[in-house]
Amino acid sequence: MSLRLGDTAPDFKAKTSIGELSFHDYLGDSWGVLFSHPADYTPVCTTELGRTAQLKDEFARRNVKVLALSVDPLDKHHGWINDINETQHTTVDFPIIADEDRNVATLYDMIHPNASATATVRSLFIIGPDKKLKLSFTYPASTGRNFTEVLRVIDSLQLTAEHSVATPADWQHGEDVIVVPSVSTDDAKAKYGDDLKIVKPYLRYVPQPKKK
Repeated sequence: MSLRLGDTAPDFKAKTSIGELSFHDYLGDSWGVLFSHPADYTPVCTTELGRTAQLKDEFARRNVKVLALSVDPLDKHHGWINDINETQHTTVDFPIIADEDRNVATLYDMIHPNASATATVRSLFIIGPDKKLKLSFTYPASTGRNFTEVLRVIDSLQLTAEHSVATPADWQHGEDVIVVPSVSTDDAKAKYGDDLKIVKPYLRYVPQPKKK
């Protein structure tokens, strides 16, 4: 059964490239990004894991721990990591799960039989510190993910978790945000004063609040 937003992300134990881990324990109080790959030693996956490694400091700044997954065995992961480091000029030090029994892939509905009966599609899950699913993407095997968008979404999720705001289309960190409908205009005026911009009674902008 597929996961829905707000569901608790299933816990699991797995062998990874950095040793055996328990998913929820590994995340601790951090946010998490769990993403899957069709197979090791594939070109698009190589660029994706390399890009993730290059963004290590960006994920750390947002208190995000990253885990990758494929259904290939651990020895292939270690060899592939060497290739990724060489070709993408980086160092992969986040865990890559060896999901040979497809346990995690099944828990997270990562195998779509009409696309492939054996390989995982490009699923990506963002999980909050409360272990709830906050967002999921699914790409076909042929299309690499946009990790700038992943970071943008994390910025939005973290901001809106702290404040009664939402982010508009194409929002980027530092731009104005929208006051959510559950906050009355009177309350918004009291809170934001002259910073409140009322376009329509239901469309009200304020400068991005500072993160706590």
